[in-house]
Amino acid sequence: MQLTSFTDYGLRALLFLAALPQDELSNIQSVSERFQVPKNHLIKIINKLSQLGYIKAVRGKHGGIRLGKPAEAIIIGDVIRDLEPLTLIDCSKKSCHITSACRLKVALAQAKEAFLAELDKYTIADMLESNDELLLLLTPV
Repeated sequence: MQLTSFTDYGLRALLFLAALPQDELSNIQSVSERFQVPKNHLIKIINKLSQLGYIKAVRGKHGGIRLGKPAEAIIIGDVIRDLEPLTLIDCSKKSCHITSACRLKVALAQAKEAFLAELDKYTIADMLESNDELLLLLTPV
């Protein structure tokens, strides 16, 4: 299974914001530069993460972005469910004439659930805990 760049960059943005000192604001430009992601693409990702409550966007002259909830409360499996289109294959009768007898869709559904169940064990905070190397790499230049 491969995640879309949308989800990939969303997770990276959450890690970046989690690495900031508590309540410190950053901005999309800083995240964009840190990960060399086009700013316009990142704006869409940050907007979605904000709508979902993972990121808080503060408007105004001294505004910016920060986590919308504690990093310990951001479960990676949930973020992936919220950002990723998780349909592995199209098993509709229109797309596949064997769907009524095919067991592949069941196996793939179980594999997807196992994948997400594993990621449900981890939070954004877990990715940073005792990981000085990552914290150093995420520190704004």
